[in-house]
Amino acid sequence: MKVAVVGVTGLVGNVMCRVLEEREFPVSTFLPVASERSIGKEVRFKGNNYPVIGMEAAIAEKPDVAIFSAGASTSKEWAPRFASVGTVVIDNSSAWRMDPDIKLIVPEVNAAVLSKEDKIIANPNCSTIQMVVALAPLHEAYQIKRLVISTYQSFTGTGVKAVKQYELERKGFEPKAEEMAYHYPIFENCLPQCDIFLENDYTKEEMKLVHETRKIMNAPDIRITATAVRVPVNGGHSESVNVEFHQPFDMADVKKMLQEAPGISLLDDPANHQYPMPLFAKDKDGVFVGRVRRDESVENGLNLWVVADNLRKGAATNAVQIAEYLLEKQLLTVPALTV
Repeated sequence: MKVAVVGVTGLVGNVMCRVLEEREFPVSTFLPVASERSIGKEVRFKGNNYPVIGMEAAIAEKPDVAIFSAGASTSKEWAPRFASVGTVVIDNSSAWRMDPDIKLIVPEVNAAVLSKEDKIIANPNCSTIQMVVALAPLHEAYQIKRLVISTYQSFTGTGVKAVKQYELERKGFEPKAEEMAYHYPIFENCLPQCDIFLENDYTKEEMKLVHETRKIMNAPDIRITATAVRVPVNGGHSESVNVEFHQPFDMADVKKMLQEAPGISLLDDPANHQYPMPLFAKDKDGVFVGRVRRDESVENGLNLWVVADNLRKGAATNAVQIAEYLLEKQLLTVPALTV
């Protein structure tokens, strides 16, 4: 199988390569793709060095799958070009997420909607992915009425520039203006701004949680409000999720559902100080849920604490899992395996 990783030199692109290796995705031809300025650089994959190629060269190879993490504008321009030669594009940017003709997929939640006709598939926002994995089994059982979300998001979600800013500040240096990914320091600070502010005074990140959650869960009537905060954590997003259900629930049943749901690790033993933290989620593919307790201030209310590695399950791993699902369900043609 020919697999292209587009944006291979970026933070998420690097993790995508690692996840493809670790999960032993059947790659026979590896195509590392990046912008013009990176052409000729080498990346390592499965013990070998590969020169980075450009978009046109990659399209000419007609890859079976192209996993994109190269930004929305790049995806808008190039994803249709890949799709036109038969490539299935799994895109990690915001370019296609809310397009009504493009499916927004978290495999544990809604992969069943995929078909052979889907040539561009959208990978949701990192903070949305981990939350809907935790909420999907509960929504199926009790029907979510309202969500109040507060996120605590790693600076790694902003990219290489944010990592460099943090490292400079941690070492005691003051970054130059052009080295700042944020308007303020991130080291020993919390920034109540993820992405740009919109006309309603919510940030783009906060509204992604609203719109993407409704689309993935096929639940347009869920009322959702969010506050997204950038925190000085090197890898891993955390979320406080307050849920109000339409139907009453039993706490033992809730915990049993979370314990048995795919993709979730329940860490919920307050007496022994066991609860999810970015420190434990780092470099892991799962979604970790804890601090599960009834919200006693509202009828049918529940509180959850949800943690995941934003570069893995929040980006790279989810994209690779989509490709794995397509392969498993024979929605992806593999010439080498065709009889």
